[in-house]
This record gives sequence, structure tokens and C-alpha cells, in this order.
Amino acid sequence: MKIVATDALIVVDVQRDFCPGGALAVNEGDAVVPIINRIAPRFATKVYTRDWHPADHCSFSATPQYVDGSWPAHCLQDSEGAAFHPALEAPDDALVVNKGNDPAREAYSAFQDTDLAERLRARSIERVFVCGLATDYCVKSTALDAQGEGFEVVIVEDACRGVDVPPGSAAKALNELVESGVVRIRSDGIR
Repeated sequence: MKIVATDALIVVDVQRDFCPGGALAVNEGDAVVPIINRIAPRFATKVYTRDWHPADHCSFSATPQYVDGSWPAHCLQDSEGAAFHPALEAPDDALVVNKGNDPAREAYSAFQDTDLAERLRARSIERVFVCGLATDYCVKSTALDAQGEGFEVVIVEDACRGVDVPPGSAAKALNELVESGVVRIRSDGIR
């Protein structure tokens, strides 16, 4: 797939807390970093999202069940865990989107309660390539909401990893995305 000026890359939540050793580590979450670093320079418009939770966020649980509304505390605003993975090469001119900063609302999508759609339209973006963490939650929600905002959506499958709880939920999310019309490719298909 040839990248053109009306394309944008959306890198979802590649943060320390979602990588090995983090508060809500995704299995092999750090494996997406070199792939993203390799494809990102092909895009003139790059978006890096991050969970940016207050300490009293509604999704936090003392006994987390690893389901919606019951997660360990993670990505606390201005914490080391909320920082991007140290090897992720996020350029200074990238758009950074903070999400999940309302303590009373779960927010998986980079489009929920943000101005991302307007910022992309202001740059004449028509198609977005979505990758990052986690496939079955924030990646999936961001891709579906991008579609709902009228963007063509491509998921970069090998640049994503899922929580995969329950087992199979990451694969199920990818299948749901394809069924909704999202195009699924691997990073070596981007030129």
C-alpha cells in the first residue's frame, strides 16, 4: 500500500505501563516498537495517543478482573508508567492525544472526548493506519471510531498486540474490524 499525503499513522498507547514490567503489561507489547519506528517515517502526519488517567479513574480496581471497568491502576498522569516506551521514536512534530482523563468515564478510543477528528480533517487526512496497544481494546475502539468519523481505516496487524483476556479476544477484535470494513495489512505491505 502506497502512503500518500492524505494518510496518517495513529500509534495507540505504546506506553511503559502497557509493556513488559508495566502495571498493565501486554504480552510482547514492546515488540511493536521497532515495527512502528520503521514505518512511521513514511507518514507526514503521525499521531501518538496515550492513556492519561487521574488517580481516581473509574476503571481502576484493587482486585482487577482485567475487563472493562476493572483494571489495575495504570498510566497515571505525569507518571513514568504513562510515558511512551523509551525506544519509541515519537517526533517533535507528531500530534499527541491524551485520553481517559475524565475520572468518571472509560475511554478506549483516541476519538472519544478529543479533537482528533477535527485535527486530522484540518490536515486533509482521508485514511488512517492504526497500530499499537492493545488490539482488543484501545486499538479496536480507535479504528472503529475513525471509521465512524468517515476515515478509511487500515489496521497494521503486526504492529499491534492485545491484552487477550479472555484468550482469543485479540483475534476476535481483528475479525470484527475486518467485518466492519477495516483493511488489515502487515507492515511489510506499506511503502
